This record gives sequence, structure tokens and C-alpha cells, in this order.
Amino acid sequence: MTATEVAPAPVDPFCASVAGQYRDDVVEVRAVGERRARLALGTVRTPHFDVTPASGGRRVRVDHVLGPHEIDDDVAGLVAAELFGPGWLRGVGLFERVFTGVVRSMHPDPLASWDLFYGNTLAQLDRCREAAPGEGGSGHGTIAEYAPVYAHAERLLAPGSVLEMGCCFGFLPLRLAAGGRTVTASDVAPGTVRLLGEVARRRGVPLRTLVADAAHHPGADGSVDTVLVLHLLEHVDAEHGQRILAEALRLARRRVVVAVPLEDEAEETWGHVRTISLDDLRAWGAATGHPHDVHELHGGWLVVDVA
Repeated sequence: MTATEVAPAPVDPFCASVAGQYRDDVVEVRAVGERRARLALGTVRTPHFDVTPASGGRRVRVDHVLGPHEIDDDVAGLVAAELFGPGWLRGVGLFERVFTGVVRSMHPDPLASWDLFYGNTLAQLDRCREAAPGEGGSGHGTIAEYAPVYAHAERLLAPGSVLEMGCCFGFLPLRLAAGGRTVTASDVAPGTVRLLGEVARRRGVPLRTLVADAAHHPGADGSVDTVLVLHLLEHVDAEHGQRILAEALRLARRRVVVAVPLEDEAEETWGHVRTISLDDLRAWGAATGHPHDVHELHGGWLVVDVA
């Protein structure tokens, strides 16, 4: 039993909703609290979700039992482990809609629901950012897995300004900007960038946000001290990845920091399209002609000093 992925309009994190329910053209997500309805025919029950895959033109329906204190980025891991890992649902686009629906089902005010999500996630990062899952961890799935990735990236920053390419929700740029750094967060998804900008303003954080393809990034040569490319390159093909690296090197005044998961197979649920090895990182570093370091810590790292 699977749901076929479709290609509707992009996910709008600010679309209208009612209390306890999110709905778009593909999914309907409801917060049902601890009292679940009687299990209906064709519905799959997991510890946190009841899911009825689409049939006959109907939406995928997902009910969840999560409370406000549980709405953080670990929801992505729960959705992946309980719904997409077993194959009840399939597709990156559908994953994003279910995840968005869970967050948005918490409050009819879009910004209030997302501020809850960001606040819980940032607080959890503060609690477990030094946690250490196994060496070579993916940095995806749970906050505890990527907290040490963020912590290590912070240790690798050169003094001065920072640009993160492909920032997604932008938790690390928010942290860095709140700490006094001059930070720009960019991503190719306009909805995600708008969301991050609105949350930053709501929280009083002076973060610059920018919609940009990392392979064709605006900005002058050497215009930022450190360029971060964290868990981005596994989402694009080799040619696109090389253009991203070239842009990072062009923009960086002092340092480029690249991080990738070390996977045996590309993880489809997270939108990965290829695997990258330490040997790949070494080859990329050598090709720059600059001093560089490749190492492994909760994934693979390439650090290039361009100054």
C-alpha cells in the first residue's frame, strides 16, 4: 500500500488552515490528541500516526497524536521512520507535505505554529548539540544526530561573516546570528526562505535571508569570510555539485566548510540522489589548489582555506 507522488504547487508554509487541521491538494493532516478514532478499514496505525493512503482521487489523510511540546525537527524523523521507511507513503514531495501538515495542525496562525516548531527545535539543540551518535552518522533524522554536526561546523568557522548555502530551515544561521555573527542564509526554495526570514524577525534575530540557487549564487568574489555547504551536495547530481563548490570557493574570503553524510546508499526519504565518500572529498580538495583538510566526524568534512 503506497501513495504515488504527484507534482502539485509547491508547499506553502503560510497557507490558511483551521485549528487542529491542515489541508492542501494532496494531504489532510489532523491533530487528534490522545484519543484516536476507531481504526478504519484501509488505515495503518503506528505509534504516532494513523495514515490512510490516497485512493480514488482522495487526499492522503494523516492523524497524529503529537502534542505542542513534541513539535520540533524530530517530527521529520518520526514521519520517516513510521510512514516512509516502511513504505506506507513514498516520495520527497509527499514527505514535505505531511511534515508541514503536522506542524501547521498545531495552530491556525501559520507563524505561531512555526514559531513553536523553531522554539522547540532550538531549545533541543541547546540540550543535545554536543551529543555524539556513532561516528559517521548521517546528520539527518533527529536533532541529536545533527546537533554535533552543527557544533563541529561552528568550531570550523573562520572569524567574520558567514554564508550558509542550502540552509533549509536555517537553525544554524539563526544560532550564529543570535550570537552576534553577520550571517546570510540562502536556499533555492522561496517558501522556506520566507519562513526563516519571518521567524528571525519574530525572534528579533538580525539574519539576512536570500532565495538563491547555490550553483549560481549572487555576490562578489571574496565577499564573505566563511561559506558553509552542509549536507547539500548529496541532494544534487555531480555536475550541479561541482558548480556549487566553485561558487563557494569564489565567494569565500577565508574558508569553505563542506559536510556530507557517509552513506552506503543514497537515502531517498531525505531527498538524497547520490553518495559521497571521503575519497571524493579528498579529490575535490586537491582540485582546488588550496590548503585543505578532509576528516570524518559524524559524516565527512572538507575544509578549504582560500586565504
